[in-house]
Amino acid sequence: MITQLRGKLVEVNPTNAVIDCNGVGYWVNISLNTYSALELEELITLYTQLIVREDAHILYGFATKSEREIFLKLISVNGVGPASGMMMISTLSAQEIANAIANDQVGVLQSVKGIGAKTAQRIIIDLKDKLDPTLILNVNSGPDKNKSKNEALSALEVLGIPKKSAEKVMDKILSTFPDADVEFLVKETLKKI
Repeated sequence: MITQLRGKLVEVNPTNAVIDCNGVGYWVNISLNTYSALELEELITLYTQLIVREDAHILYGFATKSEREIFLKLISVNGVGPASGMMMISTLSAQEIANAIANDQVGVLQSVKGIGAKTAQRIIIDLKDKLDPTLILNVNSGPDKNKSKNEALSALEVLGIPKKSAEKVMDKILSTFPDADVEFLVKETLKKI
């Protein structure tokens, strides 16, 4: 198993790179996040995963170990293959994916091309308990605030308030009162609209 490549980057494109490791050039599929971290002619290290299929051996490379870990978790979910995993990692960062899974944010995962509601829900159900806690940012404080804000926005939409205007006012309120509950957010937003 090839788990890491260290060498000179001799060719780079948004979807792949060629790394010269002591005279052997390795073609590696990369994500857009990894692409943005690479510079041509630099000595680099890519953390890799070799996927063996009947018709090909495909090497996937990542700038960070956390990106590789999220990729491996994603492709372990039934219905998510390497192409879908790379699309997700190209669209969202490893931390954004981990946070979306930890906070049950189906919409965030659905924002990735090719990921539908059922697949997003399956990813959350399968991986929620399997994620490394160091990947998840603000798990204890973030979801409650986001949940309160989302519930308040939903309540205001039911009352006929446009979501965008309500969200602008609510963000100002949350900057002053970061621990506000749903009731407080709805009342204060209605006063200021």
